[in-house]
Amino acid sequence: MKQVKQVRQAQAAKAARQEQDKQSRYARYRLRFARLTALARAHRRRVWTAAGVAAAVAVGAVLFSVLDKDDKPGPPDPRARQYKNVDACLLTGDKGVTEGTEGAPVWAGMQEASKATRARVNFVPVTGEQTQANATPFVNSLVQRSCDVIVAVGKAPVAAAEAAAKTQLKVRFVVVGGQAAAANVTAVKPGDSVRADVARAVERGVNTPG
Repeated sequence: MKQVKQVRQAQAAKAARQEQDKQSRYARYRLRFARLTALARAHRRRVWTAAGVAAAVAVGAVLFSVLDKDDKPGPPDPRARQYKNVDACLLTGDKGVTEGTEGAPVWAGMQEASKATRARVNFVPVTGEQTQANATPFVNSLVQRSCDVIVAVGKAPVAAAEAAAKTQLKVRFVVVGGQAAAANVTAVKPGDSVRADVARAVERGVNTPG
């Protein structure tokens, strides 16, 4: 009976040791798994961080390239017209150069002259009262802007241009419906040929040394 009890105790002790060993191995496995998991997470963070840095560097490189290109002037567009440093300026009444106005065919003639001579052309309407007194500051502003040729159409602009031509001898004036009262003034009659006549007058003015 005593021997049987000793055998049972030995078996119980053995089973306890086996269970303890099992629990110890399980604990070691869990510890290893936890370490591997932590390493994997750290590796993923490093990978994502590296990827993020690489992406940021790539984006920065692209932005730098774009901004760097924007800051530097590119080659001129071969299709763009290269203008001379010569300006022909049109002074009109308050209606400007809209279709049906007396300024429309004059502006068309100036554009033809621009194509032929590569001179820059622009127009300015006289706003406010349509009088010589009110138009005079507009003529003076065109002179100050260094317009080489000043074209005027309309009663008030023409009167102001004719008056300015007497003192602004280096500027060539073209007056539509006015009088060639000075050597630097070309008079163009209104009518069906005004577009072509203005184009020729502006071309001569642009090609005449000041």
